[in-house]
This record gives sequence, structure tokens and C-alpha cells, in this order.
Amino acid sequence: MEIILKEDIIGLGYKNDIVNVKSGYGRNYLIPQGKGVIASESAKKVLAENLRQQAHKLAALKAAAEDKAKALDGVALEIAAKVSATGQLYGSVGAAQVAQALAEKGIEVDRKIITMHEAKTVGDYEATVHYHKEVEVKVPVKVVAENAPVAAAQEEAPVEAPVEAPVEAPAVEEAPAVEEAPAVEAEEAPAEA
Repeated sequence: MEIILKEDIIGLGYKNDIVNVKSGYGRNYLIPQGKGVIASESAKKVLAENLRQQAHKLAALKAAAEDKAKALDGVALEIAAKVSATGQLYGSVGAAQVAQALAEKGIEVDRKIITMHEAKTVGDYEATVHYHKEVEVKVPVKVVAENAPVAAAQEEAPVEAPVEAPVEAPAVEEAPAVEEAPAVEAEEAPAEA
């Protein structure tokens, strides 16, 4: 069944696209929700005339989308998540977390225009931001363990302790000589008073 979309539907198409969908999906969801109409010959002619008249508006929308896309050039995200010992995430990292990380960098993006396969393990992923049907930006996303710096610090601490122990041993031998000197000063102090 051919449908003319009345709004953008991520994963299906953009406004004014003609798409093929299963009959049940078109009749039971898209048409009743007002998200699309049946693509009859008369509806296609009306669409073509509307697109011709709105060409300059569409060009302005595309230019605005390209300006927004320039803000994401060179942006790479690092998202910390809780991780089990096997490297599996507790939950997953998806579009909502990507939108939140972008907002923390000062770039407001609606999570509904972001697509990303759910990240369930630590690693590198890619999120796509769909500003316009011809303007899409791919943002690299690195999922890291939330407790990795703490674990690394704990591993380094025991390594440093044995290195310092031999260095402290000579200092301990010199310590008795230092202790004798304050004892002499302590005896002299009451004599002076």
C-alpha cells in the first residue's frame, strides 16, 4: 500500500515522502493517526503542486538543518555507565542518553531525531542525528565503565607500596639517631627554664 507521509517518521520516511507499507499498518495506524494518506493519483498531483510551490521554504529548512549540523562537527561523546565484571552494562545506552550528553555540551537535540542501536557493552558506537531528510550527522559515542578510574587507582596503589618499602628501610635506621637529639633538647629545655 502506498502512503504519502504527513510528518517525519524515523525509520519509515520524511514528510511528503511516498512510501510502501503493509496494508494493516497503513489502515490501522498511519491513516487514523493523521500521519499519512493513501497515495492516489489525485493525492500525488496535489503533493507535486504543493512541493513546487513550497520549494523555497524547503530550501530554507534544509539550510537551517545544515547550520544545526555544523554544530555537531567534530563532536565525540563519552558516556559512563555502570558495568558488571564481565563488561555488560546494567541497562543500555540509547538515544536518550546521547541527547542528554549533547545537552551537557550545550547542544540541544530532541531525542526523537536520534537513532542508535542500543549499546549493551562497553565500546565504540555511532549515533545518527536526523535534522532533515538530506542532512544527517553521525556522532561517535564511546561507552566506558563508570567505575574504571577507581579500579585503575586501586590497582596502581599496591604496585607503588612495595616500591616505597625498601626506600623507607634506610630512613628507619637513621630515625634512632634523630630521636636521641630531641631527647637531649628535652633535657636542656627544663634546665633553661
